[in-house]
Amino acid sequence: MTKDLTVGKPMGVIIRFALPVFLALLFQQFYNLMDTLIVGRILGAEALAAVGSTGSLNFMVIGFCSGVCAGFAIPMAQAFGAKNEERLKVYIGNSLWLCIAFSAVLSVVMGLFCRQVLRFMSTPDDILNRAYSYIVIIFWGIPVTYLYNMLSCMIRSIGDSKTPVIFLAIASILNIGLDVAFITGLKMGVAGAAVATVLAQGVSGLLCLWYIKKKFPILQPGKQHLQPDRRSMWKLCAMGLPMGLQYSVTAIGGIILQTAVNSLGTLSVAAVAAGGKISMMFGCVFDALGSTVATYSGQNIGAGKPRRVRQGVNACMLIGSVWAVIAAIVFYLEGDALATFFVDAPTEELIQNVRRFLVTNSVFYIPLAGVNIFRFCIQGIGYSRTAILAGAMELTARALVGLIFVPMFGFAAVCLANPSAWIAADLFLIPAYLYYTGKLIRGEPAAV
Repeated sequence: MTKDLTVGKPMGVIIRFALPVFLALLFQQFYNLMDTLIVGRILGAEALAAVGSTGSLNFMVIGFCSGVCAGFAIPMAQAFGAKNEERLKVYIGNSLWLCIAFSAVLSVVMGLFCRQVLRFMSTPDDILNRAYSYIVIIFWGIPVTYLYNMLSCMIRSIGDSKTPVIFLAIASILNIGLDVAFITGLKMGVAGAAVATVLAQGVSGLLCLWYIKKKFPILQPGKQHLQPDRRSMWKLCAMGLPMGLQYSVTAIGGIILQTAVNSLGTLSVAAVAAGGKISMMFGCVFDALGSTVATYSGQNIGAGKPRRVRQGVNACMLIGSVWAVIAAIVFYLEGDALATFFVDAPTEELIQNVRRFLVTNSVFYIPLAGVNIFRFCIQGIGYSRTAILAGAMELTARALVGLIFVPMFGFAAVCLANPSAWIAADLFLIPAYLYYTGKLIRGEPAAV
C-alpha cells in the first residue's frame, strides 16, 4: 500500500498520486459546499452571508491546523524516502504529543474570543449571531480537525494517497445526511451545518486510525517512540509551524479583505461566499498538486535525487496550467448558472457579482497553480521557514486591496484581491524555488 515516489517517470508518478489527493480535497470541499448550498437554499441569503463571513477566520485557524499537520508529514516522508523506519516512527510518536497540545490550546482560545474577532471584522449586525453560532462550533471541533489531518498526512507521507479518499467520501455522504437532519429536521439553523461538519470529519479521522492499526505497522510507534525527543520535536516544529503560520498569515490578509467586504453590505458578503465556495472546488486541483509535490519532493530529497524534484515541479505546472484554462472557460460560459445554484430566488445583482468574482479570479489561476506548487516544493525540500515569506506577500497584497482599493472601487476591487495576492507570492516563490533547488543540485546540504 506504500508508494515510492523516487522511481518512475515523474509525470506518471505525480498523476497517480495526485488524483486520489484531488478526490479527497474535492470530497472535503463537497461537504463544505453542501453546508453552503443547504444553508443558502433553505435558510436564505442572510444565513449564507453569516456562514460566508466566517470564511477567512475559519481559514486562518483551520488552515493553521492543516498546515501544521502537512509540515509534520515532511520529515516522515524524508525518513520513508531514506528507508529509515525507526526515525519515521519517532517522528510519528512526537507529532502525536504536539498535535494534542496545539489542538487543546487553539480550541480554548478561539472558543473564548471568536465573537470579539467577528465584531472586530465589522460583521454586519443582522448576521453576527448566526456567524458566531456557526464558527464557534467549528472551533470546538479543532481536535477532530487535527485527528483527520494528521492521520491522513501520515498515510500520504508513505505514498498511499488513495485510502484517505475512501474515508472522506464516506464522511461526505454522512455530512449531507446530517445537514438535512439538523437543519431541516431539528431546526438547528447554521449551527446544525457546523455540527454536521465536525461529526463527519470525526468519522473520517476514526476510519483513518482504524486503517492504520489494521494495515500499516510502519505507522504504528512503539512505547519507545512515544518518548518525547527534543531533536525530533524541534524538526517537526521547524517544518510544521511555518507551514501552519503561512496559512494564518495569508488568512490575516483575508480577514482584512473580509472586513472591507462586510462594509459593502450583506449582498456583497453573500456573493463572495458563493463565489469563494465555487472557486475552492475548482482550486482543488491546485491544492492537490501542492500536496503531491510536498510528499514527492520530501521523498526524493530523502533519497538524494534533487534533479528529479525539478522534473516533478515542471510536470505539476503543466497540469495546473491546462486546468487553469479549462476553469476560466467554464466560469465565462456558465458563471450565471453556477451563481443561481446557491441561493433560492437570487437577485440579478447577486448573480452578476458572483460571475464577476469567478471570471476575474480564474484568469489568474496559472499564478495560483504556481503559488501552490512552488511553495510546497520549497517546504518539501526542507525550507519551510523561507516559504512563510510568501504568505507575508499575500497578506500585504490583500491588505492593500482591502484597506485602499475596496473603499474606492467597491466590489470590482474585491474581485482583484486574490489575483493580486497570488502574483505577489509568485514574485518571491519562483526565485526562491530556483535558488534552493539549484543549491541541492550542486551538492550543497539540504535544510535540517
